[in-house]
Amino acid sequence: MKSLRNTALGLSMGIAAATTAFADGHAKELTIAIVNNGHMINMQKVAEAYTEETGVKLNWVSLEEGVLRDQVTSDTATGGGQYDIINIGMQEAPIWGAAGWIEPLNFGADYDVDDILPAMRAGLSADGQLYAAPFYGESSMVMYRGDLADAAGVTIADNDSWDNVVAAAAAMHDPDNGVYGACLRGKPGWGDNGAFIGTIANSFGAAYLNADMTPAFDTPEFNAAVSMYVDLLQKYGPPGSEGNSFNEILALYNEGKCGLWIDATIAASFLENENVRYAQSPNAGNPVGANWLWAWAMAVPTGTENTDEAKAFIEWATSKDYVQAVGNHPDFGWGKVPTGQRASTYAIPEFQAVAKFAEAELAAINSAAPEATDIKPYVGVQFVAIPEFPEIGTAFGQEMAAALSGSKSVEDALAAAQSAADAILKEAGYYE
Repeated sequence: MKSLRNTALGLSMGIAAATTAFADGHAKELTIAIVNNGHMINMQKVAEAYTEETGVKLNWVSLEEGVLRDQVTSDTATGGGQYDIINIGMQEAPIWGAAGWIEPLNFGADYDVDDILPAMRAGLSADGQLYAAPFYGESSMVMYRGDLADAAGVTIADNDSWDNVVAAAAAMHDPDNGVYGACLRGKPGWGDNGAFIGTIANSFGAAYLNADMTPAFDTPEFNAAVSMYVDLLQKYGPPGSEGNSFNEILALYNEGKCGLWIDATIAASFLENENVRYAQSPNAGNPVGANWLWAWAMAVPTGTENTDEAKAFIEWATSKDYVQAVGNHPDFGWGKVPTGQRASTYAIPEFQAVAKFAEAELAAINSAAPEATDIKPYVGVQFVAIPEFPEIGTAFGQEMAAALSGSKSVEDALAAAQSAADAILKEAGYYE
């Protein structure tokens, strides 16, 4: 049997960087805050080899998505130093990098930064400087049960209309047998229900903000988008949808309880039903911005005392070698490698042989539209690239969950979101 060093676990680059970093006698211990999604959980197992080879102890803090954002933002903004490495994404990375909250990342030639997909690299940089390295990247797409669709006599096409998607969900809906037509995010949070509803709104011709940076939740287009979403889940979604995020729906899907799911492309790595099919995100006449763009990335807060060690680990964990490590790991394999971050991953024959989702995933990433358009006058698809957006998006998400649960009407929920966003933007000085 080959040793760790000689197998495709490929630790050589990380080991070399770590050895240099540790030459000054810094503590060989890192605390890493990660989102509790599948690829991040798998990393804890794969990284055991890193610890074995380098002696670096890795303390993992695995948190639900919304909790992670709150804790990481608070600690990083104040320079608290609680974490050496943090998971952040495209909303935070450029803003935090420009503000000096996180360290710039510059790796060796073997890292091949040009291999990172252009959309991911651009979204994690400020003024051309990379501030967070993508562990995996994603867009969103439709994942649906082909067997249920065939039995119901329906099809879902790429960029289908929302009317057809709703009809497909209705046809597959069979609650008496534990199958719900559509499983969609409803849990409140700017990266949870806010992200999903934001892309629906884009596809209806709506946006978070008007050209003058005033909130746009009070438009007919936004009302139409949210009304469709609420009606769809109330009729054809599982009970308690206002509490469901990525992990909850993944579990429901793998239990055979979902006809269709529209969410992060990365979910395809963890779907267990062999009948799953994929389609590009639906729209209501405007396909631009109908699917989001995101990366869960790794960054180094300026408050850490272990900057060099942290950068060394990130260089390994986001490298080509890491992809090989997962692909050749006995517990995972090529269907479980992190995707959406490097072009080279999609050219690996072993990956191509097992990842039937790869073509749809890459098409979704390449078609995402983060730049400003006539409809959305800001950078970002499911978010707005301004510091105030997390607060706006959190308030919006809470109101949308209230509408979904039935405790508020769609009109009242949108009016409350409009008022909250208006107050936040006025206080920040965008207008008077």
